[in-house]
Amino acid sequence: MNFKEFPQLTTSRLCLRKLEESDWECVSFLRSDKTVNHFVQRPNADTKEKAIQFIENINLKFKSNQILYWCISLENEQRMIGSICLWNFSEDRKTAEIGYDLDPDFQNNGIMDESMKVVLSFGFSHLGLKKVEAFTHSKNDNSIKLLRRNKFRLKEGRIDKDNLEIIIFEVDRPAMVQG
Repeated sequence: MNFKEFPQLTTSRLCLRKLEESDWECVSFLRSDKTVNHFVQRPNADTKEKAIQFIENINLKFKSNQILYWCISLENEQRMIGSICLWNFSEDRKTAEIGYDLDPDFQNNGIMDESMKVVLSFGFSHLGLKKVEAFTHSKNDNSIKLLRRNKFRLKEGRIDKDNLEIIIFEVDRPAMVQG
């Protein structure tokens, strides 16, 4: 995974692009809003400084091949409405974790489902991933439904030692991509 340029992805109505400093307000909102973070334990970015620091950190991690973090925007609009990423790559680069968040004003419209499909396709086809994992809260029904729609299955018996309320799902590369 060495990219000269950030791999922008598009769907019929979305653009998944590189995170920019100008996205700081949405980053701050997504990482600080109580509704968005109800099931997530992570550092907030409740100030412009913290949000910009987060963006700089993400872009440094991209340059060192640790993360692919896409800003989700509606096609032909620049405004960030959410994010989706592949990160926490295994040592052999065959497994990655997927993470995502979305402004509540845009939820329940298929946006994250559409984003996840294009990111999974990219991960399996272009990165050569064999498996993608997702860690989600056991009571986050919307996230669980999204994962199941995208063929993730619950990994029985696997736990997150840092948070026992987290359940772990995984999806394998589809046979048609295996080549």
